[in-house]
Amino acid sequence: MNGKLKVQLSVMMFLEFFVWGGWFVTMGTFLSQSFNSSGGELGMAYETQSIGAIIAPFIIGLIADRYFAAQKILGILHLVGAALLYIASTAESFDAFYPYLFLYMLLYMPTLALVNAVAFRQMKNPSKEFAPIRVLGTIGWIAAGLTIGQLGWESDQLLKNTFYMSALASAFLGIYSFFLPNTPPEAKGSGAIQWKEILGLDALALLKDRSYLFFFVASVLICIPLAFYYQHANQFLNELGMEAAASKMTLGQVSEVLFLLLLPFFLKRYGIKMTLIVGMLAWGLRYLLFAFGDTEGQTWMLLLGIILHGLCYDFFFVSGQIYTDHKAGAQFKSSAQGLITLATYGVGMLIGFRLAGILTDLYAQEEGHLWQQIWLQPAIFSFVVLILFLITFKNETIKIKSL
Repeated sequence: MNGKLKVQLSVMMFLEFFVWGGWFVTMGTFLSQSFNSSGGELGMAYETQSIGAIIAPFIIGLIADRYFAAQKILGILHLVGAALLYIASTAESFDAFYPYLFLYMLLYMPTLALVNAVAFRQMKNPSKEFAPIRVLGTIGWIAAGLTIGQLGWESDQLLKNTFYMSALASAFLGIYSFFLPNTPPEAKGSGAIQWKEILGLDALALLKDRSYLFFFVASVLICIPLAFYYQHANQFLNELGMEAAASKMTLGQVSEVLFLLLLPFFLKRYGIKMTLIVGMLAWGLRYLLFAFGDTEGQTWMLLLGIILHGLCYDFFFVSGQIYTDHKAGAQFKSSAQGLITLATYGVGMLIGFRLAGILTDLYAQEEGHLWQQIWLQPAIFSFVVLILFLITFKNETIKIKSL
């Protein structure tokens, strides 16, 4: 891959995640401050991500894979998305805000697969070429958080600027996408639509394997506490009075990059099973740190909880994607990844967002929330899932030959 192409794809990845990170992290704070939204309403808002993840295979399988070039669909979705983000920012109530957010996430979630499709189609050796380009996406998320924190936008009157910023970036990416390398549909003229393939249902055959079935169930369950972090972490830190909370939360993405570099070495030395266990353990530890860092003078616990994001995400989700790719083999590679994504970001986090909203309403009070009681729930749940994983996998062997 030549230098010009690397720059093109890197800018695409940077903008893709800058757009998402520019409003998603602080949306809970925005809704609670601007509309005095309940926990249930915050849950509804964040659930749009999961609904989008469930719908995404239809858009990719029915349209992008068959009829139109991926970069053109990417451009159209981001241009429409820019308008939706801007309109959402002008809403004066949650009821007026939600429909535009819902439509936006239905359009945005498929773009995550589209940017990957554009990138992979230009690569001769994706296993070596993709990571250095994908990391620009994480840097884009970091840049969005640092911008919000440094400009002091985490307040009632200024949080709308996060949507303006993301709308502008989305419009730019929409235009930019039409100048990306052509990525024509691979399945054009391939015959009748195979619904099982589009939905990843042909990969259900993997669940006949006992070890993978246990892993699959654990993946869905661990996404339930994961939703608490995305939905309430920024709101929590702002209620505690942490300055530039969005900037400090980018430490999670910095650690994600570092632990991603460590992952191959850990996998080779300790294996996939131990890697998954460490990742799950990190979830429980993070929420304990949040629960007991909710006291004066314990800021280090909060920062450590944020930094654990890289360990949580890379050691469970990335290693899980590697494991899924290994188990699927050549026949079900794409559909297997689609199935695990639908189950985790779709079903698992959908349940998690709803539960998080219920709990924040349960522990709400006039001056804020009883955050220690809130964070203890996902901490306990994470440890229960880990214990169940240890019991069920006690006599199971998980190996990847290439490691």
